[in-house]
Amino acid sequence: MKKIYLLPVLSLLIFSCKVDPKQGETAVAPQVRWEATDESAELEEQSSHEIERMRFKLINSKYLDKNNIWAPFEEDLARFSAEKYERLKPIIMERSIPELQQAVKTGALTYEDLTLFYIYRIREIESNNNKSLNAVIALNPNVVEQARQLDERAAPAVNENSVYGMPVLLKDNINTSEMKTTAGALALAENQPSKNAFIVDRLERHKALILGKVNLSEWAYYFCDDCPLGYSAVGGQTLNPYGRKKFETGGSSSGSGVAVAANYAVAAVGTETAGSILSPASKNSVVGLKPTVGLLSRSGIVPISSTLDTPGPMTKYVIDNAILLNALTGKDVEDAASVEGGKNYLKNLSSEGLKGKRIGVMKELLTDSLYNSAVAQMRSEGAVIVEFEAPEVQLDNFLTLLNADMKKDLPVYLSNYAGDAITFKNAEAITKYNMEDSLLRAPYGQVLFEGIVADTTSAEDLERISADLQEKGRKFFDDPMQKHKLDAVASINNYHAAFAAVAKYPALAVPAGLENTGEPKSITFIAKPFEEDKLLEIGYAFEQQTHLRRAPKNYN
Repeated sequence: MKKIYLLPVLSLLIFSCKVDPKQGETAVAPQVRWEATDESAELEEQSSHEIERMRFKLINSKYLDKNNIWAPFEEDLARFSAEKYERLKPIIMERSIPELQQAVKTGALTYEDLTLFYIYRIREIESNNNKSLNAVIALNPNVVEQARQLDERAAPAVNENSVYGMPVLLKDNINTSEMKTTAGALALAENQPSKNAFIVDRLERHKALILGKVNLSEWAYYFCDDCPLGYSAVGGQTLNPYGRKKFETGGSSSGSGVAVAANYAVAAVGTETAGSILSPASKNSVVGLKPTVGLLSRSGIVPISSTLDTPGPMTKYVIDNAILLNALTGKDVEDAASVEGGKNYLKNLSSEGLKGKRIGVMKELLTDSLYNSAVAQMRSEGAVIVEFEAPEVQLDNFLTLLNADMKKDLPVYLSNYAGDAITFKNAEAITKYNMEDSLLRAPYGQVLFEGIVADTTSAEDLERISADLQEKGRKFFDDPMQKHKLDAVASINNYHAAFAAVAKYPALAVPAGLENTGEPKSITFIAKPFEEDKLLEIGYAFEQQTHLRRAPKNYN
């Protein structure tokens, strides 16, 4: 096997001394350091994986020194002891937003404690090459001070169903002025935007804490063909906490799904074009919402397709998803598809929410034991189950739509939203840049980017293809929905994500348990445009009656 060149080995522990103002004495805590190791044996073992695209060429990034991720917090972490971390674990781990807010109200927790807990946890796991998940690319250097300010301002009246003081991670294709936005690509490694994406402004307006950036499939998995899910040149290979190097992470919002599953933050924001939220939510036993296109703004987000793209919340629980969605909505004049939110997505959440709901079930999926079990559970909770055979629909020209959209949409981002250091104008310039050092910049190739460059679809043809695909996607769902008067259709994982994408229908993935192998799976509910409230109502009731999310065993 070809030798992997590694960063210089760094010493594992450097001791840091500081006077702890709370104790009035010198506090000595180990400064944990990550060290690069020779991956040759791991990669050799991985080369026989039964899934071809999991035969990795690297695990750790050849670009990122992980120590730089937590370096801004050296002094704060020196005062945050292992004992405090263990004491806070039962208060924070696997807790919902309302539970965390209640802990703050009772004085068991502060927003600063919560923030430092996550930073400490990220450092502990990501510095250990036997456990690291490569989920985090960067941490917000100002976040601890921001948490302290929220503690000073916080009043007992802080709503328990609020993102106030809650640390949230962003997929690293979403702009924030406090960190670089790379889309996982070395071409954007120095992309420092001057302003936030619209949805980040919304989070900050609601006093959420932007904890950091998470890894993703490079260019949102529209870059290399059949390469590993969760790989990027900047962040390396994202790994699944339920089966590290065994199970796929899902993509492209791999870091968002993994980080939430591993309790690296309260919640994360992902993005989806066709399956990029639903897939990693399913593979990591978390709740993922792909909203209707236009419900959440896309401005300031590195695009694939202005026709299909949308950000969406990824959380451990449905109530947290609704809370985050409430904070994210709002009309953005820079996004032509953007609409006013208006709804309170918490309003109808009830454990009785399945009663009387008409749920469409695809007959061909009933051979899946977890799906079958979920259907039986919904029926027992009062849902009206309607079995149907899925219509035969072909999504011709789907890749043409993505090629043509990204060819026109990426230059808009590079011109209007990228930082001053980025001089690339289009996909062609980036493709040429990658060819200068393909081993570092594109080890799995860049076939999809080459397809973007080669695409010659006219604006008229793009409009026709988009309309045709939307009609076919809606036919796939509307025929059974109208015939059987359905509230939602139930699928598995991201099986029908492409149909939901082109139809511009919202979809919600909710944990449905673990396979015999230990791999997570979801039941995915799909409804008509702007019926996210109905999806959340159904998903919440299913979750409350089943409690099928399981934390990853090796990351307790």
